[in-house]
Amino acid sequence: MRQRLRSWMTFSAEPNVLLAQYGELKRQVPLLYTLLVLNAAALAYTHRHLAPVELTIGFTVLLSTICGWRVVRWLSAPGADIVTAVEAKRELVRTTVIAGVMSVAFVNWSFLLDQYGGPAERGHVALFIAVTVIGCIFCLVTLPQAAMVVTAAVTLPYLVYYILRGNEVLVAMALNIALVTGVMIRVLLNNFARFETLILSKDTLAAKQREAERLGDENALLAHTDALTGLPNRRHFFAELDRRLGAAKLAGDRVAVGVLDLDRFKPVNDTFGHAVGDRLLMAVGRRLAKVAGDGMLLARLGGDEFGILITRDVGRACELGQAICDRLAVPFSVDDHSVAIGCSAGLAIFPDAGETVHELFDRSDYALYHAKSTERGSCAAFSLEHETQIRSERAIEAALQSADLEDELHVRFQPILCTRTLAVLGVEALGRWTSPTIGAVSPDRFITTAERLGIIHSISATLFGKALAEFSEMPQAIGLSFNLSALDIVSQPTVARLIEMIERNGIDPKRITFELTETALMQDFDAAVRGIRSLRALGSRIALDDFGSGYSSLGYLRRLPLDKVKVDRTFVADMDEASGHNILTAILGLCQTLELDCIVEGVETDAQLASLRELGYRLAQGYLFAEPMRLDTCLVWMRRHTAGTGNQGDRLRPQLRIVA
Repeated sequence: MRQRLRSWMTFSAEPNVLLAQYGELKRQVPLLYTLLVLNAAALAYTHRHLAPVELTIGFTVLLSTICGWRVVRWLSAPGADIVTAVEAKRELVRTTVIAGVMSVAFVNWSFLLDQYGGPAERGHVALFIAVTVIGCIFCLVTLPQAAMVVTAAVTLPYLVYYILRGNEVLVAMALNIALVTGVMIRVLLNNFARFETLILSKDTLAAKQREAERLGDENALLAHTDALTGLPNRRHFFAELDRRLGAAKLAGDRVAVGVLDLDRFKPVNDTFGHAVGDRLLMAVGRRLAKVAGDGMLLARLGGDEFGILITRDVGRACELGQAICDRLAVPFSVDDHSVAIGCSAGLAIFPDAGETVHELFDRSDYALYHAKSTERGSCAAFSLEHETQIRSERAIEAALQSADLEDELHVRFQPILCTRTLAVLGVEALGRWTSPTIGAVSPDRFITTAERLGIIHSISATLFGKALAEFSEMPQAIGLSFNLSALDIVSQPTVARLIEMIERNGIDPKRITFELTETALMQDFDAAVRGIRSLRALGSRIALDDFGSGYSSLGYLRRLPLDKVKVDRTFVADMDEASGHNILTAILGLCQTLELDCIVEGVETDAQLASLRELGYRLAQGYLFAEPMRLDTCLVWMRRHTAGTGNQGDRLRPQLRIVA
């Protein structure tokens, strides 16, 4: 018995038993803490007029807060199918320790309350301890270590306390509870032994079944299984797709065909090596294998691309595809590395999107392309709009690859002004592209396409050269802001080329600010930092553009050597609402604390400008002042604007707009 008890207290050495305990505990612990909170609240309520408020209200709130925190932590904890056995054991040990601490806290609180009130209140205290410890034992049935700790921490002090009190009824109750909890612990240990045996038996049975299937179907598996991931291979997927389509045509059923493509897989291969990449694909395969089942086939098509075939619940195909993407977004543990990738998916539904294998697969690829272009990590179903859009993007690709960059690219300048004096302090150079074959293309589209084609560095250098040449004609007091692509700042050759262009043009680097989006920093943070330091060493400044539109901008403000922040225009559009107003106030306070200049984009009305001035913002740009303009138009605008504003102090003036 003693050896068995010692074995239980040191936890199982079987990984699957630990994972099973963890999974059961994830469901039961929230109930345990809910029980504690409700019972404690009831006890505090009956003593509210008898005991000090710090014992009733104060202590109850404190313990309830701790319980609530533990409930939230367990509810948000990863499932047993994601954590490792080591992580599961660590959580079991932590839970056992916390159970002991909480037990001591609750029982001592109960004894303190027992000092107040009459026999009825004392009886309630005794009942509270008894009922609570029994409830806890039930909730911890799959974690006997914690159950025994709770029993020892509560029942023994409970028994000793009431024996010392000398009340025969309460002593009898304490002895009875001690006997009951002892029997319950004995039953709990027996049940846990059966639980452990059941888990191990299932593992053994599953292993034998797998071995039998392996021996019986080895040839078929070799022909139709991907050797690395263990998933069905490309041959099996398309054979099954052809068979299911034939059956669906006869029965009038619908079928969903999809393509899954891993996001950010290539950087893992480049950073950790192909061996780690292979093990990551194996982990992906295991995770996908748990999702596949009746009505859903998942296969590896090659590289980091997987196929999905859904024959049941086709109406929920997008929802199922998104669930798979979300599942693969959970970080993997590979060779002691925590690797976070993602997955995008595209689906095509038979017969809506096509009737042949080729049509469906081609159009699911269209949908995948759309998902990766618009919202990585999402699942998109094919529509005719996708095909139209992709054909348009391919036309942009073709035109951009054959473009004469020097002739077709040009820049426009949009002023940045002081909100108080309306003096022009700088201009932002904005790239524009007009193709002789497809006409003007918006910057968002051609920049994204250029990044995908790998020609963004040439485009950025061409635009920067044009911006420097034209900027040299502007007054010395004016600064220049220029946007760098996500791929520019992480490319040392590109950064060196930008520096060489500044030096060759003879422009003071301190007049130049390079604007970076959060996306640029997320591409390769360390390389981005090296690029930023090179530009700042020259004397140029760095601004974080579109601040607030990403999810980790605050972290970048703290970790990066920045000089300025440009507040995303969406906050200005929403500033009439209390939430938008409060966010703008908070951003300005944060920038002032960090000693960063703060520029507001997208100012379009006098009312917005007046509100920004009232909040304390000093720099702004937007269509209220001027649209992006050609150099000659911008110079005329600045002369007229200077003449129109004069020295009139802080009074708001009517805008002077000359459209390019």
